[in-house]
Amino acid sequence: MRQRVRMDSSGRPSPVRTCVGCRSRAAQSDLLRLVVDGVTVVPDPARRLPGRGAYLHADQRCWEQAERRKAFKRAFRSTEGVDTSEVAAHIAVPRVGVGGGSR
Repeated sequence: MRQRVRMDSSGRPSPVRTCVGCRSRAAQSDLLRLVVDGVTVVPDPARRLPGRGAYLHADQRCWEQAERRKAFKRAFRSTEGVDTSEVAAHIAVPRVGVGGGSR
């Protein structure tokens, strides 16, 4: 099965990255970039922070899978554990235009 190539605004193919949680490939624009700052993993939605990046769907299930498999430690090549509380807080915050809230 061949995946459809997603184009960016300039008509070039969008970069493809792998989610550290579910291990599926997706367009970079569909994933949340994460970087490590000391021992804390921080979200980088603007994709501008320096350092090694890892990508994750902004979904609670993907975060849980990554935690269970210790994927953050591996992705950031860390010998000690990393704190992912900032990522968990970022994913848990409801975003405008997302979800099915009723009013």
